[in-house]
Amino acid sequence: MSPALNVLAAQEASEHRPLIISLFAVFVLATLVITVWAGRQTKSASDFYAGGRQFTAFQNGLAVSGDYMSAASFLGIAGAIALFGYDGFLYSIGFLVAWLVALLLVAEPLRNSGRYTMGDVLAYRMRQRPVRTAAGTSTIVVSIFYLLAQMAGAGVLVSLLLGITSDAGKILIVALVGVLMIVYVTIGGMKGTTWVQMVKAVLLIAGAILLTFLVLLKFDFNVSDLLGTAAENSGKGAPFLEPGLKYGATATSKIDFISLGIALVLGTAGLPHILIRFYTVPTAKAARKSVNWAIGIIGAFYLMTIALGFGAAALIKPAEIIASNPAGNTAAPLLALHLGGVDSNWGAILLASISAVAFATILAVVAGLTLASSSSFAHDIYANVIKKGKASEKDEMKAARWATVFIGIVSIGLGALARDLNVAGLVALAFAVAASANLPTILYSLFWKRFNTNGALWSIYGGLFTAVFLVLFSPVVSGNPKTSMFKGVDFHWFPLENPGIISIPVGFLFGIIGTYVAREKADKGKYAELEVRSLTGTGAH
Repeated sequence: MSPALNVLAAQEASEHRPLIISLFAVFVLATLVITVWAGRQTKSASDFYAGGRQFTAFQNGLAVSGDYMSAASFLGIAGAIALFGYDGFLYSIGFLVAWLVALLLVAEPLRNSGRYTMGDVLAYRMRQRPVRTAAGTSTIVVSIFYLLAQMAGAGVLVSLLLGITSDAGKILIVALVGVLMIVYVTIGGMKGTTWVQMVKAVLLIAGAILLTFLVLLKFDFNVSDLLGTAAENSGKGAPFLEPGLKYGATATSKIDFISLGIALVLGTAGLPHILIRFYTVPTAKAARKSVNWAIGIIGAFYLMTIALGFGAAALIKPAEIIASNPAGNTAAPLLALHLGGVDSNWGAILLASISAVAFATILAVVAGLTLASSSSFAHDIYANVIKKGKASEKDEMKAARWATVFIGIVSIGLGALARDLNVAGLVALAFAVAASANLPTILYSLFWKRFNTNGALWSIYGGLFTAVFLVLFSPVVSGNPKTSMFKGVDFHWFPLENPGIISIPVGFLFGIIGTYVAREKADKGKYAELEVRSLTGTGAH
């Protein structure tokens, strides 16, 4: 470990640890207070699933930003840029451009057509039980993939702050985040989760603005000087600022880049925890406006990731970042430490503050993800499949809370395994699965008259199975001794880290094949109703 990190560990072990723990405790207590307050106002299923549809476009836009700017945004992208320069910044571009797909194709029609979940949209014109089962399954799988990234980020972050190096300690941290997540969702529902996300978005933007200002101040607001120093300090020289450092060495890596780009751009419009946010506003117009707000806030943030990533590259040696975390997830907190002074009180305060914000980011996003998956289980699978539409609101909410506990436990187990993976890369996997299974089905259901139940099932299960199967046999799971989920074993045969280039076309293709091989005819009357409702809002909840 580098001398700077030894200094950091010594600081944490002595006078600065109480400050760090206090900042964390203040945030956790503040968010718990918000959650309990919101929980007291959560009386109906509409309150639990959609916050009573009482949030304004700006509030929802802020909450969407909070939901979207996850550990991957703050920790993963900064680390990817710090280690790979230009190629790392491609994550920022992909995450931002993806919102145009969500705005133009999905936000307004989805708000008009559904009630609480994606399954509502599909079930409107198809056989309820099979499509709700498929939609619920897909939602839970995508959410768990996304949760892996947040859990991994939490383990890395708190381990850095508290000087924990043992695997057992890191796993304990992941478990703590999982328990907090379960508490947030079971008590606060959508109202509590939304308020936590809004607070977190404000804190994250403020933290990013502060770090960006300090980085630019260090280089006299000369961006060219910043980039030049970053390239020199990285040890890579000019190629650090050019395409190809991570995704250009081989033909496989170039294909991997295309696969990543497709997954990022198309994935947002299929992410369950983003889709359910469109139901928290009173009208489709407000849903569209909230996406506009989100694009502005998220766009500003991703511009600042340039300063965060290249600032870390300019001020910290790559070996120091890698020694702290092989995937670069600690670049942003280490940047805060260096900007304040490695052996100074300001450095410790800045490190603790930025890390507390990053931890807040993780807590808010895991709450949103867990709410999406538990809502889908309770509303789609339990209420409409198992109970055949006869479950009471009370029973449905109880099922959602039990589902939250189960999903939390699964996420803790998988998050412990994923603790050494780059969180931006992990989130990209969730995007690939969402774009493969959910997006084709949503678009076909909204815009293709002939689409039927069989097509929906083929599309969801075909895209979902293909994406997950390829991930299981990719370098993400085995084969890389430093960053694979399972170290010391190698059963990978799929060369790409992201399966999107194959699994997304499969999802779209299977939807077409499934529709044409089925004997059933689509209900054109129901499609006409859905079309009017999705475009005008007539009859929307």
